[in-house]
Amino acid sequence: MDSAERKLLGIIGAGRLGQAMARTALRAGRRVVIANSRGPESLAPVVSALGDGVSAGTVEQAAAAPTVVLAVPWEQVPGAVQGLQWNGRIVIDATNDFAGTDFEGSDLDRRTSSELVAGLVSGARVVKGANTLVAAVLGSDPHEAAGQRVIFLSGDDVDAKSEARRLFEDAGFSVIDLGDLVTGGRMQQIRAPLAGVNLIRLPDAD
Repeated sequence: MDSAERKLLGIIGAGRLGQAMARTALRAGRRVVIANSRGPESLAPVVSALGDGVSAGTVEQAAAAPTVVLAVPWEQVPGAVQGLQWNGRIVIDATNDFAGTDFEGSDLDRRTSSELVAGLVSGARVVKGANTLVAAVLGSDPHEAAGQRVIFLSGDDVDAKSEARRLFEDAGFSVIDLGDLVTGGRMQQIRAPLAGVNLIRLPDAD
């Protein structure tokens, strides 16, 4: 992936989480294509509020970016990704299974929510991230108390995690890699130990 490609981030979902990720991407020097189910015309106020570097697009246009953030409510995930072609693209799964159920209303059968998402975006390289912080915190400046806010990642593809790490580090976060998608995802999902945890990494003492 060259530098020009790396500068573009697609975001599917334009609510609080999607807008927080757009602000994160802008701090990282990225350009953003943001989309929702209602079409680009509905996003004029959002794009205006987010400012230069953000444009509205269709879901298909957002999904065509090299790295795509999935930032829709859990129950909307299947519809949001239906029919999209991933072809090795990176998908950052920022969703949370607040209901504790899968998409048919039964329990997760001991799977993590990101395992379910990975099954819906076949052909993508899934990285779990940006889901443990509330949107207001995620979208704010991660530099605090002379330190950096911590963000967690997990995934099975090393190169995909490296790209996600670069995005968040360029935005000012301190990134902790939790390992593979199942192991790390289990710690990150709702009601797990890292859910809602807001940590600041202080600089090492001399």
